[in-house]
Order: sequence, then structure tokens, then C-alpha cells
Amino acid sequence: MHLDVHHLRDFYYRSQLGRAAQKGVRDRVIERWGDTRGLTLVGYGFGVPLLRPFLGRAERVIGLMPGPQGVMNWPADGANHSVLCDEARWPLANDSVDRLVVMHGLETSDMPLALLDEMHRVLAPQGRALFVVPSRNGLWARSDRTPFGFGRPYSRGQIERLLGEAGFACTSHAAALFFPPSSRRFWLRSARALEKVGRKWAPERLGGVLMVEAMRRDMVTPRGLKVVERKPLRVLEGIPVSGAQPAWRKEPFLRSPAGDKYHVFVQGA
Repeated sequence: MHLDVHHLRDFYYRSQLGRAAQKGVRDRVIERWGDTRGLTLVGYGFGVPLLRPFLGRAERVIGLMPGPQGVMNWPADGANHSVLCDEARWPLANDSVDRLVVMHGLETSDMPLALLDEMHRVLAPQGRALFVVPSRNGLWARSDRTPFGFGRPYSRGQIERLLGEAGFACTSHAAALFFPPSSRRFWLRSARALEKVGRKWAPERLGGVLMVEAMRRDMVTPRGLKVVERKPLRVLEGIPVSGAQPAWRKEPFLRSPAGDKYHVFVQGA
């Protein structure tokens, strides 16, 4: 079940809690990707809040939004970079994406494996994909006040197993949103400090979201099936093979007591 794009826009751009969550996750993305000059960056689901710092730096920035969610113009103060697309048919060429970030796209998808196959197709051989999903053990997945409370939350083992089935190799993982999903002023003021402490000291399971980075793993498909030589069954073992003829080719005869052969003629033959 995809969330409506207007609900996501209101949370991330019109609420203090959404802005704090946006900053908490975006800072981790910037730390991991660093310099993106000359690269093509794509965000799927509602990944556009994480791509804003890369506008004007990367060669190309695209925000893909699934049809059931809807699309909005992004950024609001510049040329549009967002595209409405089918979940399993992206308007991108093979091996054309250098960096891919997925947020509010995988956990709400009805066809996660088909979606991952499409990501595998467009990602470059040396490209990197970053999946931001709600943590099953975190507080954010237990509250429906935020978009992370919808869809399927994942544990680290579950998301890595799913990515492995789709042909991805997980290279690193992290967590974010160590402050509670509360709009109270105290927690909002403490959000930045709690994020710094959480990254350095807190266990990963206490984070509200999991961030798993993966690369495409190209699998070579063997041509044809492997032939395994097996020992044949000796059904006719004991019967001479050389010179033998089928029974229907043998000429029928009878043998007399003296040893003479008498041909038997079958009427109508």
C-alpha cells in the first residue's frame, strides 16, 4: 500500500518532525556518497528529500515516483526533476544509474522482487543502491504518525536476504533516527544530539530506520543443462547382443524329434 504523495509532502516539508527526520537520514546519505560530480543519481518512492543537496553537483538527478503514490513537482523552486513511473517499468536505460536511493518504495510495494529486478537492470555495474526501510525493532515502525509506520518493516537479516535473492550484494549497513517519533519540543530540540550519540554509541537496533547499501551482483547463467552420465540399467543382461534380431524378424519354425526344422506357415501371412 503506497502512501499518497500529498501526505508525504506534508510530513517532510510542512512538519517539524518531518524536517528533523529528513535531516537525520539525509546526513547519513551525504556521508556515504560524498562527491557525486559526473554521476547520475536517482531516488525512488519518495527519495527526493534526500537528493536536494546533490542538485547542481551531480550530472543528473531524477526522482521516480510510483503510480499508486502519485507525483509532485520537485523541486518547487526550480526545473522539475520528478517523473511518474510504473513500479516495474522505469523510463531509464540499462546500466544508467550510478547512485540509487530508495525510501518509502520497497516496504510499500506489492511486488518487491519485480521492483528489485528493475533496480538491478538500471543500476550500473559499479553503481551503489541505498535502501532506507523502517526497522522492525525501532520505535518509528510502531507509530502511524509518520510514513515509516506503514508497509512492511524489516530486520537487518530480512532485508539482506531479500536483496540477495534479487541479485544484490550488501556492502554496508547503518541506522538512523535514534530520537523518538514525537512532535514534542523537547525531543525535536534534542534530535540532532541524539543522532550523533546514536551513530557512535547506540546499537543499530535502536534506530528507527535501517540503511543498507548494496551493489549489483551479476550472475552468469549457464547455457543449457549439465549432462550427468549415469550407469544404464541392465534390463536385458544375459541376452547376447551381437547378431541378435528382434523376435518379429525371426522366421518361425518347429523342430522335429530328429532335429529337422519345419517351417510354420501362418495363414494370411
